[in-house]
Amino acid sequence: MTKEGLLVVISAPSGTGKGTLLRLLEESSQRVRLSVSATTRRPRGNEVDGKSYFFKTVEEFKEMVSGDKLIEWVKYCDNYYGTPREHVENLIKEGYHVVLEVEVEGAMNIRKKYPRSVLIFVLPPSFNELEKRIRSRGTEGDDAIRKRLETAKREIDYISRYDYVIINHDVDKAVGDINCVLKAEGLKYSRNKDILTGIGGSF
Repeated sequence: MTKEGLLVVISAPSGTGKGTLLRLLEESSQRVRLSVSATTRRPRGNEVDGKSYFFKTVEEFKEMVSGDKLIEWVKYCDNYYGTPREHVENLIKEGYHVVLEVEVEGAMNIRKKYPRSVLIFVLPPSFNELEKRIRSRGTEGDDAIRKRLETAKREIDYISRYDYVIINHDVDKAVGDINCVLKAEGLKYSRNKDILTGIGGSF
């Protein structure tokens, strides 16, 4: 019997370095799979449709919403983001830990639908470092940067509603910390009752 994987939700303010963190996390474990989100925002740099995101028009995205094809969706910084349902649920049944990069409102919606999901909030070393990372991209003007920083402050207010908090000061250590979380969650009694009963007797 294949043991089901975990549904893992990772949230972090823009500029925290979560892109690199998630890539290294997936490379660090054969059981980890990153969910690909659908979004209406424009591609950046070398982003590839179907790998980085599923890039959709607003009309296409709304069709996914009306067809109940998304686990969650939200409007964030003037764009829509959502998590395709079928692909995620199939991977979990196959035993993979599926990691969703989702902003805070989406994370709260997922927790309501999937109470056994694992919520992790990733913080930058400091707010000043966060601003420096966003500005170093050179892809947005002052108004957009200010909006992202204001959004980051609001997101951090949700931190007490997450299960785990990880500071991304050193990316390798942060990846190791997340893997420790996944291992501990996988060993919980509540996630192993069926297997233990199958061994013989009642545990």
